[in-house]
Amino acid sequence: MHEFAAARKAIEAMIQGDDLEGLLRQAEAVHGHLCPFVSLGVKAGHYAMKHLSATSTGMEEVVAIVECNNCFTDGIQVVTGCTFGNNALIFKDWGKTAVTVARRSDGRAVRLAVRPDYRQRLFEKYPAAGPLFEKVVVQRQASPEDLHRFHHVWEGMAKRELAAPLEEQLTITELTIRVPEYARIYASVICQRCGEAVMEPKARLKDGRPICLACAGEEYGLLTGQGIGCGRER
Repeated sequence: MHEFAAARKAIEAMIQGDDLEGLLRQAEAVHGHLCPFVSLGVKAGHYAMKHLSATSTGMEEVVAIVECNNCFTDGIQVVTGCTFGNNALIFKDWGKTAVTVARRSDGRAVRLAVRPDYRQRLFEKYPAAGPLFEKVVVQRQASPEDLHRFHHVWEGMAKRELAAPLEEQLTITELTIRVPEYARIYASVICQRCGEAVMEPKARLKDGRPICLACAGEEYGLLTGQGIGCGRER
């Protein structure tokens, strides 16, 4: 346990020491590459944790309410320590690149949202980025050379955006919110068709026996790159 705590302690030290480059490297390891919006997530998470004088051990002392499922969110997760797995990350499918970080102890919170003209100004500042983004990300028709250049340009932008004034990138609003209750711990039951364990409230009864949603053929929540929708096993 002590060794795992020490791993998070290194990130907390980066937050307190304003080591944005170190935090960005941590985010790159999770996200897989660097881009300006990962950089913004790092900056937003860093600002929120410092502003709230908050620390995180993954025990829901801090919650992050994100409004998007894009690159920004990975920066938030790394810096705040709020993830889906530790139940401290809450997803509002609003399609806005924004986050509210709150302390559970008193509900004190801060919301940071990317300014509406940020993307346009970003592409104006880095003229090579727009055409590469269109070819690589939007059209997905890039050559290996295009892809290599794209990552090179994107990485340089991410690092340079760390030094840009935060207020030019994000709006900041102080709030007091009602923090959601701690995650409930549910018992598991065994699906009588596939034999796998399933969280009890997600099971359905068929002829008095517990059946998982997949075996029951019922709809379930599904998060993809398009946001939250419904899925069903056929």
